[in-house]
Amino acid sequence: MAEAVAEVSGQLGKSLLKFCSGDLGPQSILPDTQLLDPMLKEAITTTPLAQPPSKGMDDRLFYIYTSGTTGLPKAAIVVHSRYYRIAAFGHHSYSMREADVLYDCLPLYHSAGNIMGVGQCIIYGLTVILRKKFSASRFWDDCIKYNCTVVQYIGEICRYLLKQPVRDAERRHRVRLAVGNGLRPAIWEEFVQRFGVRQVGEFYGATECNCSIANMDGKVGSCGFNSRILTHVYPIRLVKVNEDTMEPLRDAQGLCIPCQPGEPGLLVGQINQQDPLRRFDGYVSESATSKKIAHSVFCKGDSAYLSGDVLVMDELGYMYFRDRSGDTFRWRGENVSTTEVEGVLSRLLGQTDVAVYGVAVPGVEGKAGMAAIADPHSQLDPDSMYQELQKVLAPYARPIFLRLLPQVDTTGTFKIQKTRLQREGFDPRQTSDRLFFLDLKQGHYLPLDEAVYSRICSGAFAL
Repeated sequence: MAEAVAEVSGQLGKSLLKFCSGDLGPQSILPDTQLLDPMLKEAITTTPLAQPPSKGMDDRLFYIYTSGTTGLPKAAIVVHSRYYRIAAFGHHSYSMREADVLYDCLPLYHSAGNIMGVGQCIIYGLTVILRKKFSASRFWDDCIKYNCTVVQYIGEICRYLLKQPVRDAERRHRVRLAVGNGLRPAIWEEFVQRFGVRQVGEFYGATECNCSIANMDGKVGSCGFNSRILTHVYPIRLVKVNEDTMEPLRDAQGLCIPCQPGEPGLLVGQINQQDPLRRFDGYVSESATSKKIAHSVFCKGDSAYLSGDVLVMDELGYMYFRDRSGDTFRWRGENVSTTEVEGVLSRLLGQTDVAVYGVAVPGVEGKAGMAAIADPHSQLDPDSMYQELQKVLAPYARPIFLRLLPQVDTTGTFKIQKTRLQREGFDPRQTSDRLFFLDLKQGHYLPLDEAVYSRICSGAFAL
């Protein structure tokens, strides 16, 4: 260990105490290191009178704040059994081994980096390489340097890696598994083929949820699987919702209505507080907790966790992430998936950061699509982009408004942050960013100033 500690000692800080143990020569003892063996011999040999209170698997371990992509973050309660379950979920779903070396460049204040990542070391003894901050340019160099066999990703990380120039290092690694969530279907196969990663372990989950699923066989685009035959073994399902309020729809018996294959629906998980896989511990805020629970979902009198996410399931039981509730919007009588439109736009623009969201227009039913696009050098030509969009997006899915800005904000877990963008809408008085409006009659985007904004709000422009 001496060589490893010496390598990072300059970054550890002077306040960190260092101890060494065993039969060591003078050359093996680092400066400012204390000998532990003599100290242990002098230590107290009797049991201290005051015993710390014992902790059980149901006791609180810590709180983790949710990402807050479409709203304010909430402090989710993590009990000891949940920590173990999340780490075990990743370990066994993807056949991780003690000899694996896992590369973790995710923030440790979220469950992906802290539990799914570091938990492999704490519980299963894997070597975990921690990087203080994700670097797209250093990612594969680090994997080569530390002989990593497993890497973690989340949010837009895979797209950031694809934006990097092609170089030899990206194929000289030993990585066999990339595990995480948020890999867009539009770039899935490109990621696998370019970087030579044998397995993608895409999963669906949240710190607090009880309905995690895993894609264990590399089904492109899928975030997980649940048996359609043995549904009682893991009682989760997709249910129909009111598209405006996202409230679950009920049948004549007052139960939630299950979706059929191909129908998008809200993912829910039946709650059983005695089962570590199905318990829901909620948030510090009781009101926030109650909003995530519905009753009489699977059967009369039961309780279920409402994920807030819209997925779709195929006939085999594979599930595909569609959108977060509050992200999907209706335009011209059709549901627009922001995730799908973001993926198409980003790919057209060379993996550029894109945020898509719906904005209300006075006197118009539904919400019009708006795309915020990172354009730091003011090089984007909206009309050229529109010509390409017409080939790949249905008319109702094409953004009516564009916002070109220096950068698109992301959360600490590399998810697109939309709250401020949605609040400011397409009002030029709210931002100095370049705004554009799609004039459907002329078939191209017009600059959107206060005069155009007033005409849109008054109904002078047909949308």
